[in-house]
This record gives sequence, C-alpha cells and structure tokens, in this order.
Amino acid sequence: MDEGNTPVVGRAGRACGKSPDVGWDRFFRYGPYGMLGLGTALAALSAPLLMNRADLRNAAVLVPVTLALLLWWGRSGPGAPDKGWAARGYFTVRTVLAFALTWCNPFFSVFASLGYFDAARLLPGRALRPGLLATAVILAAAQSGSGLPPTSTMNWVAFGALFLLHATITMTFAGIGDREADHARVQATTITDLESANARLEQALAENAGLHAQLLVQAREAGVADERRRLAAEIHDTLAQGLTGIIAQLQVVSSIGGTDPELARTHLDRAAALARHSLGEARRSVHDLVPAALAHDDLPGALKRTVAGWGERHGVRAGFTVTGTVEPVHDEIAATLLRIGEEALANAARHADASRVGVTLSFMDDELTLDVRDDGRGFDPDALPPYSGAGGFGLGGMRARAERVAGTVEVETEPGRGTAVSARVPLVRTAA
Repeated sequence: MDEGNTPVVGRAGRACGKSPDVGWDRFFRYGPYGMLGLGTALAALSAPLLMNRADLRNAAVLVPVTLALLLWWGRSGPGAPDKGWAARGYFTVRTVLAFALTWCNPFFSVFASLGYFDAARLLPGRALRPGLLATAVILAAAQSGSGLPPTSTMNWVAFGALFLLHATITMTFAGIGDREADHARVQATTITDLESANARLEQALAENAGLHAQLLVQAREAGVADERRRLAAEIHDTLAQGLTGIIAQLQVVSSIGGTDPELARTHLDRAAALARHSLGEARRSVHDLVPAALAHDDLPGALKRTVAGWGERHGVRAGFTVTGTVEPVHDEIAATLLRIGEEALANAARHADASRVGVTLSFMDDELTLDVRDDGRGFDPDALPPYSGAGGFGLGGMRARAERVAGTVEVETEPGRGTAVSARVPLVRTAA
C-alpha cells in the first residue's frame, strides 16, 4: 500500500510498535464484514422507530447483495491491479449499496463510512475526491436527523452544514495525502540520483585502484606507528609508574633505616606488590589485553581499588564516586578511562602536592565521563610544552588515549587553585 495514501489514523500503529501495513491489511480484509454487521444490528434494533415495511423489504434484499459483493472482492481483490477498473467498480457499487441501505435506515452509515478508509487504496488520484465526497454525502444525510432524504427545512440545513464539515475534513486529508505522495516521489527521485552517483563513485574508485593501494599501505604504516605509540603509553603507564612507586617505597625504607623495622617491612611489602602488579601489567600490555585491574572487576570496581590504593600509598585523602546507572562497558573504553585515571593520579602525586583528591565516574545516556580533581598547587596550562608523542605521557598522552576512542580530555587549572581533569568518551556497551 502506498505510504503517501495511507489513512492518517493508520500511522498511529508505529507508535504502538506494530507494523502499520499488517494492521491495515487485516482491517481491509475483515473490517467491511464487521462494519456491515454492526450497521445491520443497529438497524435491526432501531427498525420499529425508523423503518417501514418497504424499508425492511429493501434492506432484506440489499444486505445479502452487499455481503455477496464483499465476498467476491475478498477473493478477487488480492489479485486485482492496484486502483484498476475492478477496484473502482467495487468501490462504486459498494458506495451505491451503502447509499441505498442508509436510505432504509441511517444506522447503515456505519458501513458507508468504510469509504473514508479505503478510497485512497482503491481509487486513482482523479477519482479520489469524488469518492470521498460521495461518502461525505451519505454520512451527512444520515446525521442530519431524518435520514435520506431530509424531510424538513431544518434537516436540509443540518445536512448542508454536516456535508460542508465532512467535505472540509476529507479534502484536507486528501491534500495531505497528495503532499505526502509528492514527497515520496521526490524521495524516489533522490534515491535514483544517489544510486547514479554511487555508480559513478564506484567507477572512479576502480579507475584509481593504484592510489587506493597506496592509501592502504600508508594506513598500514600509520597503524604500525599508532601501535608503537600505544605500547609506549602502556609501558609508561605500567612499568614506569610501577617503578616510580617502588622507588618511593624504597626511599621511605632507606630514610627510616633501622629505627622502625616494622614500618620498613610494610613499605618493602608494598614495593614487592607494586613490582608484581607492574610485571602483570607489562605482560598484558604486550599481549594487548585489558589492564590487570579489569581482569576480575568492572570499571567502577577497578577505579575504586585504584583510587584507594593510590591514596594509601601517597598518604592523601582520596575519594571515589559513581553517578548514573552503572552499565557493562566495552573493554577498550574501560581500559582507556582506567589508564587516564591512573595517569591523572600519578600527575597529582608528582606535581600537585595535594591534600585531597576526588574521582568521579559518571554514566550518562551515551557517554562516560571521568573527573579527577585535586586541591593542589595547580599550574599554568599555557606554559606546558606541546605534546609530541614521545617522552612524557602526561596530559598529551591522556588526550591521545581519549582520541583513539573518539573521546576528549579537558583540563581546568590555574596556579594555586588546584586541577580538574575531565575525560569524556562514548559509552560503548558490551554485547549481552
């Protein structure tokens, strides 16, 4: 059925999750019988008040004839050409029978209203409006108070007003249908143009096969370079940070000497744990697996343990908060945010001299944000050298990580006002 000619009420099916075509096919198959049955039942109940003997005899003949017409169309209609002579003849004969039935009893207008629903389906464009107006005449006469024909001046006035109302509504909807049909034709033309453009594009791609091969080579080389940068960043985030932590623990042991063996033993245990953790991280980085913290925990759990461990090692009050509804996150996204969080904490330990750090992970509709804030000394972001992809992996490294997953990193800071690092990445969920 042509989308542009679909009755307006039929489009509501989409909002309910139903296929509109299936629903309307069922209505056009079974609805006419139901509407004829309902009109007949109402006419039978009102017969003592509205029908004489002649009306009863005529209705007794017309109802079976109408039913026979419906049965014939039920068998012939599916195979008939769309809006062909058979469809036009069926609509015309059915409308005449509905007019005659409504003449016998106004309640048969229930069956006549079927013309509003399927006129666009059965009639071509030039016959659509006359078909709708014929249906409007029947319904207006039935609603005028005296049936057909109107019996008094007031009935004729009511008939005229009701017909004007029906005609206005039907012509409005017919105009909307015409505009939608024009829109559908424009879309079809656009699709044809796009297909032609695609054909020309394919031809151009075929003619530039050599250039395409060269681009593939360059892309492969770029991928190799990106993988090298990834491994460098992973080594920095694992071995370098782990070794930094080990050195810090050993420096504490060296400073306390033999004055506090129990405290020295505690720091030595921490150094050994960091060494084991860094070894596991290095192995996973080489094999491109998820960080060790994510091997047995989700992103919020891994961040919580990372923040707690960092705060314990550096003697800084560190808090972790999760907002929004926690959802399973793709490994690459989770690893990116965890590494950014670790780097932000490492920067805070090296440079901020902070007494308090807060980390917030926020789940939103289509993105994740990780905010790391400290109350440290801050810095002038304009004074930082540009990130070159080599050497340190501070703010530039965090931005590079985020950009690999279509994310961003923003920094808000100024001397003496602390630092806030905000990473924003797409929320890519794991497959269920």
